[in-house]
Amino acid sequence: MIQLIVGSEGKGKTKHLLDKVNEEIKEASGNIVFLDRSTKHMFELNNRVRLINVSEYDFENKSEFIGFIYGIISQDHDIEQMYIDGIMKIARLDKEGFEEVVGKLKGISDKFGIKIVISASIDSAEISDSLKEYVIVAL
Repeated sequence: MIQLIVGSEGKGKTKHLLDKVNEEIKEASGNIVFLDRSTKHMFELNNRVRLINVSEYDFENKSEFIGFIYGIISQDHDIEQMYIDGIMKIARLDKEGFEEVVGKLKGISDKFGIKIVISASIDSAEISDSLKEYVIVAL
């Protein structure tokens, strides 16, 4: 399952994402991973959530980002949920790249049974109709 939290930069998407992960951890039986560009939110996350600071890995394009996701999954078969904060910057995406990466993440989610929640600095009006069904919060 894929879920999107979208809106302009500075509208509070990260707050929604943090609230969601901290609520979900209460019921989770598997592991939860949170990808962020820094460790800034470390103390806002439940200590059972694995925070990965992706800025340490220097992605140059969306293919490297997707490969990184596969690497995380290959090392931990107990991942139940994955949260990605600021995917546009993390994976260096434009609007077209965003739709392609979300499509690939949907395939990964379906194949491995992992719920993936993504925050993106993109206006909901710019998202194609095929992705609108995944939007849970539009700011």
